[in-house]
This record gives sequence, C-alpha cells and structure tokens, in this order.
Amino acid sequence: MKATQAEKAALFQKLHAGPGAFVIPNPWDAGTARILEHLGFRALTTTSAGLAFTLGRRDGAGEISRHETLANAKAIVDACNLPVAADLENGFGDAPEAAAETIRLAGEESGLVGGSIEDATGDPARPIYDLPEAVERIAAAAEAARALAFPFVLVARAENFLHGRPDLEDTIRRLQAFEAAGADALYAPGLARAEDIRTVCQSVTKPVNVVMGLKSSTLTVAELSALGVRRISLGSALSRAALGAFVCAAREILEQGTFSFAKDALPYSEANELMARD
Repeated sequence: MKATQAEKAALFQKLHAGPGAFVIPNPWDAGTARILEHLGFRALTTTSAGLAFTLGRRDGAGEISRHETLANAKAIVDACNLPVAADLENGFGDAPEAAAETIRLAGEESGLVGGSIEDATGDPARPIYDLPEAVERIAAAAEAARALAFPFVLVARAENFLHGRPDLEDTIRRLQAFEAAGADALYAPGLARAEDIRTVCQSVTKPVNVVMGLKSSTLTVAELSALGVRRISLGSALSRAALGAFVCAAREILEQGTFSFAKDALPYSEANELMARD
C-alpha cells in the first residue's frame, strides 16, 4: 500500500531522531530510486550533480532549473514508497522569497518530505552569502516549511569547505545561526577529519548530516555514528560510480576491442526484477 506524504514525513522525522546514524543514498532518477528501495534503504535524497550529469550538463554552474530539479524529485517520489528529500541548491534565487517558494513547491507539488538550502551563491566572485543574508534565507525557508500540512525536514548547508574556505570556526558559527533560524538538520559538506566532524556535532543540537563517498572518505557508518552524526548522504558518489563503470567499459571497447566488462555487469534478469513494484 502506498504511504501518504504525511506518513513518509513521520517516518523521516523518526529516522532523524536516532538512535545512531542512518544512510540516505542519492538516486538520480526513478530507476535508481527503485533499486535503492529494493535493496533496503529507508529514505532517499536527490543529487544535483547526478541530475546534471544525466542531463548532459555541468553541476554547480546554474544550468539546472528549479522546474527540472523538482520534476526529477517528483519522478523519484512516484517511483518508490520511501521518504524522499531533495538537494535544492541555494533555493534557485538570491532572495529569501526564492528559497521559501522552492520549499513550498517541494512540499506541495513534488511530494518531498525534506530538502536542503545552501549558503553558496553560485557566483565565483562571491561564493558564499554573508552570514546575515544566509540566515535570512534559512529563516524564510523554515517559515515556508512550517506552513506545510506535514513536518518537512529543512536542512541548512554551510558550504565553506567546498569553496576554498576551510574555516571550521565560521562554519560552526553559520550552522548555529541556521539552527536558531529554524533549520531541522545541519550539513557542512566537505568535512573529512573525524575531529572536525565531532566538533561540529557537539556544537549544535539538531541532527548533523555528513557526506561520504569521496576519495578521502575512510570513516565507517559505525565510526560516524560514534562521532555524533545522525545522517549520512552520498552526494554524487553513486552516480559517479555508475559513470566510472560506464567509462571503463566504453574505453575497453575502443582501446582493446574486447568486452570483458560484461562479466561485472548487473544481470539483465536482476536489473529487470529490481524495476518491479512491490
């Protein structure tokens, strides 16, 4: 039986309440969402990079519209029976009203039960919003989330470490300000050292998300949970893993004229079965 949006929202909140950390992987289309559900994951969140690569565009360059992002999210929601959140980038506009409208549309029209708003501007000349502006944007998004008919998990992202500003003190200051502004969960992508992750988790009271699947990622789910992490996402890692296998196979054909990649491919029957609805 298909769960209602309210039921998914309640489950999503329960996952964030612990105990320990849960992994929330990032599908990039309906098919990968269905696979992840069949494999046993309990919630999903979208990936802006995975969507960009699927559409043949660059990530982080403003080439994906809000409409395309939310349409992709809705396709993922419709493909599975799990709580789905979304990477909503900076809310698709500098104004607080843009972030608020993105949250409203995410909840009312796309079936999402959570989403993230980041403090990255998309402007290389000024990559991070000044703190007062960033806080105002999160406050507007939080107000829009509270106006929905179900609990929506708003994640506030502090992007310093992804934009050449590895300033842990400022990152914590931002996360604390976002928490005070109404964010339900907090996220500073790019943190890799255990001591930094522990410090962040101890500096706030709301659940902390950490991204894994980067080349520098060596921490396990158990280790992250012990550090205080409540949620572990994968960003574009699964998308890039799939693209890595694709490129290796294509290069083998071009450069060697062989097809040994097929021995590691997912069998057709299994792939077909994973697309079946329960």
